[in-house]
Amino acid sequence: MQNVQIIENMLKLQQKLNDETNGIGWKEGYTKEGKLISWRRCIYMECAELIDSFAWKHWKNISEATNWENVRIEIVDIWHFILSLLLENKKQDFHLFATEIASVNVFQDFCKEEDKPSENQSEIYGILNDIELIIHKCSGFDLDLGELLSVYFTLAIKCGLNLNSLYQIYIGKNVLNAFRQDHGYKNGTYIKNWNGKEDNEILNEILKTEINYEKIYNHLEEEYKKVIPCKF
Repeated sequence: MQNVQIIENMLKLQQKLNDETNGIGWKEGYTKEGKLISWRRCIYMECAELIDSFAWKHWKNISEATNWENVRIEIVDIWHFILSLLLENKKQDFHLFATEIASVNVFQDFCKEEDKPSENQSEIYGILNDIELIIHKCSGFDLDLGELLSVYFTLAIKCGLNLNSLYQIYIGKNVLNAFRQDHGYKNGTYIKNWNGKEDNEILNEILKTEINYEKIYNHLEEEYKKVIPCKF
């Protein structure tokens, strides 16, 4: 699959998820229930969660190793909201828009082989600075989407992701987000902890052997039945 097609597929999947979750008119800035949407806030709040995946606190667990699998999931969570922010501003068809995204600085580096992330303290601080730069770009009055994408791709590379691995995890997390919505996430009835494991952890296990959208969904449903069998 070509790089532009990968971006295009993710744009389409995010459009579909947003339409189903928030209603067709979500680009006007409100959900079908009338809730205000702020993709920028979503991005910098997810960035704050990503920061907490690292042992940044000088007073606590200072030697704790980084859980890179969790970091990768958080990076993809941020990508969902960046895609949504991009789609909110989309004025052309998906292919042209994907081509424009693929022309952004750093994207070609992002398409190369993955590099193993470093536990070197200075490298970790560099990653934290990149995360905070994304927060800064999303919290100001002016927003340059090209600059935001460049910083994001740089961050992803440092955290051991490339376009292909982002795509694989994105597919899985997109399925999980749809699954959550289908099972009461918005009204608060969804159970996120499945017999001692968070649903993200279950998803990670499934993604080791499966990348098909429908099959991932079916696997999640089978696992969720073990949590609340009376619901099925």
